[in-house]
Amino acid sequence: MGMDVGKQSGGLNSQINVTPLADVMLVLLIIVMLIAPLLQAGVIVALPEAANTVEKPDQDTQTVLHVDSSGRFFVDNIPTDENNLMSAVQRALDRKFERIVLIKADQQAPYSEVMEVLDRLQRAGIEDIGLVTERKLRGAAGG
Repeated sequence: MGMDVGKQSGGLNSQINVTPLADVMLVLLIIVMLIAPLLQAGVIVALPEAANTVEKPDQDTQTVLHVDSSGRFFVDNIPTDENNLMSAVQRALDRKFERIVLIKADQQAPYSEVMEVLDRLQRAGIEDIGLVTERKLRGAAGG
């Protein structure tokens, strides 16, 4: 919606040029689209597959304990040694609204490590524990 001021051709035009604004917004959109997946990256674990899983979205209100394939522990993506594991879990639970611990253990993680973590969590009085798995695709071989 331009408005010609004056009676001569070539007078002032008070129309706003939105092309630079659109260019800046598109560049910002592309940056956000490229950066967002990187921010959600956490500890890389190959989760075991299970057919009877329930879909539950990841939330910041949950405490996630990762056990990678070499038996290292991560509480909310922060590396933690075995001696400080329970204190790190308690600190994470104190910061969160939900007192639920989700365990994401790599399928190559030593079974004894995962069972030891479960046992230590239960001895510490943490009863809401979930094991996270990948959904097994239907029609997959072996199932």
